[in-house]
Amino acid sequence: MLFRLILLFTIIPALELYLLISVGSIVGAPATISIIILTGVLGAFLAKKQGLLTMQKALQEIRMGYAPAEELLHGLLIIFAGIVLVTPGFITDTIGFLLLIPMIRNIMFSVLKTKLEAYVSTHSNTNNIIEIKPDDER
Repeated sequence: MLFRLILLFTIIPALELYLLISVGSIVGAPATISIIILTGVLGAFLAKKQGLLTMQKALQEIRMGYAPAEELLHGLLIIFAGIVLVTPGFITDTIGFLLLIPMIRNIMFSVLKTKLEAYVSTHSNTNNIIEIKPDDER
């Protein structure tokens, strides 16, 4: 896991830097900086809008008496999208904008849900469950 994180935090920024330099040499530095600022502002706006909609859905589920587990996971994906969208770079912007598309976010949601369920089922310890029974002798 540590090796993957090291690769992630070295290869992605190196690729981002390469793309920024390449695009900058084609369209110029001012245009490249403008694109970075525009995608950051647009991404933050879209992430905020979708985050508020997700929060409204979660509150509606709470009012109906349901735990908003799915909406919370969608919210985490939207937060991640917002974070990578305000990070300068074309790769991170592409990932962020893709996560803001509901159909693609639903696919990622399904993948993450499956992985979380597998993790919980393999790491849960049923020996630590305490069962509380009501006292009927009052």
